[in-house]
Amino acid sequence: MTVYDFEVKTIRGETQSLREYAGNVLLIVNTATKCGFAPQFFGLQKLHDEFKDRGFAVLGFPCSQFANQEEEQDSQIAQVCERNLGVTFPMFAKIDVNGPNAHPLFKHLSETARGILGSKRIKWNFTKFLVDRKGQAVKRFGPNVAPEQIADDIQKLLTD
Repeated sequence: MTVYDFEVKTIRGETQSLREYAGNVLLIVNTATKCGFAPQFFGLQKLHDEFKDRGFAVLGFPCSQFANQEEEQDSQIAQVCERNLGVTFPMFAKIDVNGPNAHPLFKHLSETARGILGSKRIKWNFTKFLVDRKGQAVKRFGPNVAPEQIADDIQKLLTD
């Protein structure tokens, strides 16, 4: 199974297959606009802009499971991301990333790219999963890892 086998809802409410990203390197991130890590949106956008013409995309998945740091409605999230944060990379509908209602994509990512000491659980907003061109999660980055620190890993996957 790969990330391309999953369907998700866009932030506008349409169903989308991640198969549309087949052959691309992806950085899949659980986001929250009210989080202290929200300034990372700017770094994520910079990565997206820098590498998108080479087959790379950042995919943002809003989540409110950590201290309720996300807007209630997807339309509000979209507005904040676009107007206040300058986000043009794809954003998706708000989801759960942990627990019984966790989105199947994040269950898969958590299982295949485990955290410190083999942990599956996502510990906070802005956990990042780097996915290779074959749709396999190859690395997990914690919230404290700034997007610019991931650029070399992205570069390597784009040249492989």
